[in-house]
Amino acid sequence: MAKHQGHHKVAVIGGAGYAGGELLRLLAQHPCVELGMAVSESHSGKKLAEAFPGLRTPIVFERFDAARIIGECSLAFFAQESGFAMEHAEQLLAAGVKIVDLSADFRLRDPAVFQQWYKIEHRCPGLLERAVYGLPELHRDRISTAQLVANHGCYPTASVLALAPLLETRMIIPDSIVIDAKSGVSGAGRAKHTLDYHFPEMNESVRAYGVGGTHRHTPEIEQQASEIWESSITLSFTPHLMPMTRGLLATVYAKLVSPRTTAELIALYAARYNGEPFIVLHDEGFPATKVCCGANHCHIGIAVDDRTQRVTVVSVIDNLVKGAAGQAIQNMNLMLGLPETSGLEHGALWP
Repeated sequence: MAKHQGHHKVAVIGGAGYAGGELLRLLAQHPCVELGMAVSESHSGKKLAEAFPGLRTPIVFERFDAARIIGECSLAFFAQESGFAMEHAEQLLAAGVKIVDLSADFRLRDPAVFQQWYKIEHRCPGLLERAVYGLPELHRDRISTAQLVANHGCYPTASVLALAPLLETRMIIPDSIVIDAKSGVSGAGRAKHTLDYHFPEMNESVRAYGVGGTHRHTPEIEQQASEIWESSITLSFTPHLMPMTRGLLATVYAKLVSPRTTAELIALYAARYNGEPFIVLHDEGFPATKVCCGANHCHIGIAVDDRTQRVTVVSVIDNLVKGAAGQAIQNMNLMLGLPETSGLEHGALWP
C-alpha cells in the first residue's frame, strides 16, 4: 500500500459524523499516519472545516471511491451507519486494505442475531469469523495480525472492561450482573433530530432508554462476557441519556461467589490491568466522566458492599474517544505495527 514520506495513509469514511470528526481530530496529531481521504456524501466538495470548524486543513470531503482508497491507503476507517461497511469491506480487504469498522456490522458473530437486533440482513456473513473484536485489553494479539477489526460499542467498552477481571477469575455469579450506564448525547450521533435530543427536552433531565433488555449493545456485552466465561451469560443492561455532550459512566453490580474485601478486588484489578496504557485504577473514590474528557483512558473504581457481598464497579470513558475514535486509532496502531499509544498520549481536558 502507498505511504507518504514513510507514513501510512488512511481513509476516514463517514467523516462528517461525531465519531468521524473525532477520528479526523485525533489523526491530525498522529505522528505516523497521514489522512489520505475523508469521505462524506452529504459534505462532498466541502472543506473539513465546514463540518468541524476546529480542523484547520485544506482537505475536502469526497464521495466514496473504492479504487482511490485501494490505490492510496493502507487502512480505512468506516464510521457510517450499520449496513455500509458490509457492502464494501470485501472489495477493500481483497485488495489488501485493512479495515477498522466503527459500525456494528462485524461485532456480532451470528448473522441471525445481527438481523434480530439491527433489522437488516447481513450481506457478507462470511467475514464475521474473520473480524476481530476491537478491545485491545482482551484481544491485543489477534488485533495485531487482523485485516478486519470490529470496533466496539461505547457501552460495551466500559462494561466489559469493568467485568473482565471478575469473569476471568469466576468471582461473581454471572446471572446476577446488572449494568446501569449513562452517556452524553453525542453518543446518539450527529444526525439525530427527534425531540428527545433537542436542548429544551434533554437539558436538566435524565432519561432511561432501551429499557427491558432492548438496547442494541446488549447482545454485544453478552457476547464478550460469554466468551470470557466460556459459557452463555444473560445480563441486565439499562442505558440513560445525560444532559452533557461527552462522557459515559457504567455502574456494574454483581453478587460475589464468596466473601471478598474491596482491597482484594483492587489488587485483582491492579494485577489484571498492570501495564495497560489506557486503564486507570482508582484506589480510593470513584471516577467522574470529566476525568477522561477527550482522552483515550478508561477509569475504574471498585467497592464491595460487606452487607450484601455485592461488588460495584464504576467504569468511565469518553464515549467518542475510548468509546469510538480513540480506540479505533489504538486498533489501527496495533494493525499497522505502530506503538499502541501513538497519537493518543494526551491527557484529558480539565476542567
